[in-house]
Amino acid sequence: MSIETSELYAALGTNAQDQPALKRQMCQRELSSFNEDLIGDAVVACTQEAKLLGEVGGEKATVSTMRFVNIRETAGWGKEGKLATPKMAALLAQAMLPDPEPTTQVTYKSKGETLIVGNAGDALAMAKWLQPHVNCSVLLTDTTGADLTSTAREFAIISGANVQAKGWLGAFEVSWTQANPIDLDACVRCGACVKACPENAISEAFQINMDACKSHRSCVAACDTTGAISFDRKEATRNAKFDVIVDLGAQPLFAHHQPPQGYLRVSANDPTEQMKALAEVVGLIGEFEKPKFFNYKANVCAHSRNKKTGCTQCIDVCSTKAIKSAGEKIEVTAQLCMGCGACSTVCPSGALTYVYPRVSDMGARVKAALNAYTKAGGKDAALLLYDAQSGTKAIAALARTGGGLPARVIPLEVHHPASVGMDVWLGAIGYGASEVLVHMDESIAPEYAMQVAAQMKVADTILNGLGYQGEHFALVRDLATVWPRQAALGVRINATFNLTNDKRTTLDMVFDHLAQHAPVPAAQIALPLGAAYGAIAVNIDKCTMCLSCVGACPEGAINDNPEAPQLRFIERKCVQCGLCVKTCPETAIALVPRLNLHESAKKPQLINEAKLFNCTKCGKAMGSERMIQNMIAKLSGHSMFASDDQKARLSMCGDCRVVDLYTDEKPIDIRDVK
Repeated sequence: MSIETSELYAALGTNAQDQPALKRQMCQRELSSFNEDLIGDAVVACTQEAKLLGEVGGEKATVSTMRFVNIRETAGWGKEGKLATPKMAALLAQAMLPDPEPTTQVTYKSKGETLIVGNAGDALAMAKWLQPHVNCSVLLTDTTGADLTSTAREFAIISGANVQAKGWLGAFEVSWTQANPIDLDACVRCGACVKACPENAISEAFQINMDACKSHRSCVAACDTTGAISFDRKEATRNAKFDVIVDLGAQPLFAHHQPPQGYLRVSANDPTEQMKALAEVVGLIGEFEKPKFFNYKANVCAHSRNKKTGCTQCIDVCSTKAIKSAGEKIEVTAQLCMGCGACSTVCPSGALTYVYPRVSDMGARVKAALNAYTKAGGKDAALLLYDAQSGTKAIAALARTGGGLPARVIPLEVHHPASVGMDVWLGAIGYGASEVLVHMDESIAPEYAMQVAAQMKVADTILNGLGYQGEHFALVRDLATVWPRQAALGVRINATFNLTNDKRTTLDMVFDHLAQHAPVPAAQIALPLGAAYGAIAVNIDKCTMCLSCVGACPEGAINDNPEAPQLRFIERKCVQCGLCVKTCPETAIALVPRLNLHESAKKPQLINEAKLFNCTKCGKAMGSERMIQNMIAKLSGHSMFASDDQKARLSMCGDCRVVDLYTDEKPIDIRDVK
């Protein structure tokens, strides 16, 4: 047994005598003994032969689960492959964890009803290929050169402009304007209108050239029975529902970065792309499922209060347009969500959380990997987060031609690189990593990269404010650039707590651990604008203690005191959404982005206190002195309070004001009543 293998066993917390013999050709000559050793949960450090080994293991009733982890491209192949034992231990440790709990599923149902949008030549050709396999309709946005005189009515043909679409696979809603007098959907293509037109203004596509038409309306008379022609059509807007859309038009119906499932944007000039789309459309018939990638807790959402808009970060970052405002909350359409998770990364309160996997499951993987790496003697670990598509290809290419990954770089696959945020990044630093790198190539939506970079800036500001020098977080476009990176300063003692699914709770634990072991202790750290932590500055000369800010705060960070006219603030609860700033009628509040690590930040702190104004007649408290004085100043010029007696009533409570009003009235003389 090699020294490296002993280190692996020690890092994984197992004894060498409890492990099977080391195999070097298990998918070849040692395949039979590999099968004999399998029992219970198995982790196989090979992905190239996963199919073969999975079939062999699947034949045994004693095998409950088999997991495969890529050791060769991620650790073994490379300039530092001989130094990669700690990394191998890390990869095996996280692979040995049980699978996360499954998430709920989102269902799509499609009968294959397909709409093809585009000019006549391209759209009709695509429809002829598809019609034997699915039910097609064609929406022609340009009929130039089309000849429908000999086209069989094997599929519906529509013409229109201003085409718009919304929805997803199995539930698309398409609208368009029926601009031409001839409705191709109703037209039977008998040709009577063509023969009747004295100007020859009707083309072979059965569409009228309005510039040539002289309004004889002979065509209308010829089409009297069918009724497909109308020059004064009142209902020009049409709509219909489809399961799938094939878009060959010049401008896409869905312009955002990631269009919905069931929408195929196809180049009219690329035959290969068209053939691929044909095969894909045929496969979109039936019932399909995908994970519901998120959970939403409306009670802590900082989007809106009292018709004032606060946080819109999730709406702004979503590249699928799955998130929209719904009054005081947001609404997430699960069918449009593609699982990028960027919404949960930028969410300041944790109202949106990612569940594929959950933060607790992701944290367990990170913790297991970094603990094993440290036990095996690894130093200055850099966690590399990558996706299964572009990231896997980039790692494999680097392993084959570019020297592989450095021995200190531990790759961890995620569904989407934007789905992991500050709670996991800083948690990884707390667990002993010196850096967290996120691989995003050019296929990733630019808004994701921008927002992730902004969050990284905040996280690095916090670490450097505590004396952890260096750049701890970075976006990586080209994996070759990880080689010259210098390790940043990490913690002296790894954290032992587990990450939770509550974002703010997790970050509080991480902050406390980082502050406890900080090279340069700091009570407060100034953060860039837009950070999710901070205080509020209240101008006490302007504040009237109206307490509008208390009702506006979605996180309970601003509170009043039931026993006294006080305004109190719990800084660690503030998410800097700005709703208090927008709600304050006196513009007395400003945001102060910072991280307060003092214990007092977790407790209510007095930020303003008002002197009570008492009724001048009975002495009952009416409110804050400043608020009542402002009211008196604004109303004293009103005609209802012109006299001194009327002005005096402004200083009275409601009850005393009524009593005073009727006491001062002149008694009615019955003789004056006519």
